Amino acid sequence: MIGALIIVFREVIEAGIIVGIVMAVTKGVPGSRLMSAVGIAAGVLGASLVAVFAGALADALNGDGQEIFNASILALAVCMLAWHNIWMASHGRQLAADARQLGQDVRSGAKTLYALAIVIAVAVMREGSEVALFLYGLVAAGGTTSGDLLAGSALGLLAGVAVSAVTYFGLVTIPTRSLFTVTGALITFLAAGLAAQSVNFLQQAGIVTIGAATAWDTSAILSDTSLFGRVLHTLIGYTDEPSLLQVAVYVATLAVIFGLTRLFAPRAIARSATTAQTN
Repeated sequence: MIGALIIVFREVIEAGIIVGIVMAVTKGVPGSRLMSAVGIAAGVLGASLVAVFAGALADALNGDGQEIFNASILALAVCMLAWHNIWMASHGRQLAADARQLGQDVRSGAKTLYALAIVIAVAVMREGSEVALFLYGLVAAGGTTSGDLLAGSALGLLAGVAVSAVTYFGLVTIPTRSLFTVTGALITFLAAGLAAQSVNFLQQAGIVTIGAATAWDTSAILSDTSLFGRVLHTLIGYTDEPSLLQVAVYVATLAVIFGLTRLFAPRAIARSATTAQTN
């Protein structure tokens, strides 16, 4: 549930920033609210189609095919999570600036309301599609029931909408950078856990045979089927009997994502400062 909450919350916040900025700048423009609603609806529909496609493909496979498909989905989710954190670290500010510029162009008449709807639809569909794949990855990794997934997703959605709303209406000033730093760190651990679980699927299917020896056994201390063990499994990828390759992939994933995020973040700050000086 916690994993679903974090993922949905983060993605809703990101989509909410784009929607909120565009709506704030185009406030008072006739038809802007309708086009914003159309964009949101189109984005949700597109994301739903991605979720249905992934579920239908999974149901069509069985045996080793299911293991390979699950491993592929997990690997894709890890790559998207990694790219997501790294890209936001280097382009987050520019994304907000572009959304603000679009709103000003629509308000001045330089661009039509259709451009507003398209940008909002793309933002919502992109974040929604990522949510669909990430949540499927959590289910494939195990330790998350349908009830937990729905509850976590609902809480994440409500929290994300609430934060976006209070920010839009100016009721509370939330340090977005700090918020993204915390959720980014949590998502990095989620990605590392999914990467390790992807390796487990490939080892179970007999495709990967190296590093299959058990690294440690902490099942007597904390089983990954216990309540707390399941929480840790979802949150940071805890496994009571991981293979050597799982541990290696877990550590490597953490190192790569954290390293690249830190590498690109200073460049983004410097670029933003340069842009501010030129303006």
